[in-house]
Amino acid sequence: MSSDLPLLALPTLADAADATAPRLLIIYTGGTVGMAFNRRGELVPMQFGRLERKMPDLTRLPFRISLLSLPNPIDSSNVTPQDWLYLARLIGRHYADFDGFVVLHGTDTMAYSAAALSYILEHLGKPVVFTGAQVPVGRSRSDAQRNLITALEIAAARHPRAHTVRVPEVCVFFNDELIRGTRAKKVESQQFAAFKSENYPPLARAGITLEFADKDIRLLPAGRLTVHEKLETGVAVLRLFPGITEAVVRAVLSVPGLRGCVLETYGSGNAPTSEWFIACLREARQRGVWLLNVSQCEEGRVVQGLYETSARFAELGIIGGDDITSEAAITKLMFVLGLGLGEEDTRRLLTQDLRGEITP
Repeated sequence: MSSDLPLLALPTLADAADATAPRLLIIYTGGTVGMAFNRRGELVPMQFGRLERKMPDLTRLPFRISLLSLPNPIDSSNVTPQDWLYLARLIGRHYADFDGFVVLHGTDTMAYSAAALSYILEHLGKPVVFTGAQVPVGRSRSDAQRNLITALEIAAARHPRAHTVRVPEVCVFFNDELIRGTRAKKVESQQFAAFKSENYPPLARAGITLEFADKDIRLLPAGRLTVHEKLETGVAVLRLFPGITEAVVRAVLSVPGLRGCVLETYGSGNAPTSEWFIACLREARQRGVWLLNVSQCEEGRVVQGLYETSARFAELGIIGGDDITSEAAITKLMFVLGLGLGEEDTRRLLTQDLRGEITP
């Protein structure tokens, strides 16, 4: 897909010549938030050139807003790593022209996309806020307009004392909570509170006013944005369960071209002690497959060696994932392995906190 997509200006209260009004770019990738009902009551993709007709409150915002829609919207269940790289290139191309970005995305894989963009966009100094909707525009009690308007307000927010960008991170805003991109997990398909922040407090809450948790927001030294160009797709997830067989484990860990695998283990990182299971892990490591140990629990963290059932992991070279989510872990594997570094540097990056995905 070409990155030379047309930008459409949205009519708002901000004067186009007002240099002080925040400049925001909405990027529509697909999802329920971009669907609307036509006159026959059919659910169809919205015409984003007429977004203000579906969401008239947008025109009352004091921001300069531009719209960019992918020519072929993607159902989020079909999103691929190549789509993440393309989206990152779009943001990089327009980075100097806007103060913040709002990405409209389907909810099913939004947490994966937000985590991936967190890694790909290194030295990010501006907000990239993912949002979407559980209910399409035009249906009663749709959450689309509320989520989008608040996401725009967050993308435009400045710190009241420092007058700097309030949230220079990739985030997910949904149902009144702003969540770090590497901490988001979709937990609900039928309620508006679709996302949860795992092992880390929300960065902001939207009530009558926006309340930011400034102490929890990453404020890093300014640097030039780096948009990485490669992700390693030779990765997998192996979720353990009682009764898992040697054939299943070997099938996953022996996939041709496999370079990394997230092990979803029990509790604080525990797994079977069967000799066949340990042998499978050892053989995978000997073939150069990186193994990242992540807990199936929603809260807590991996502590390898706390119990006998994980005591042998360290000697096998398996990396403990601490309190990282599975979404952030698999995308981190893609990112780090895509850098093409040596053994020592790869281990160092997989172990350390890169984008707030691990609590020190």
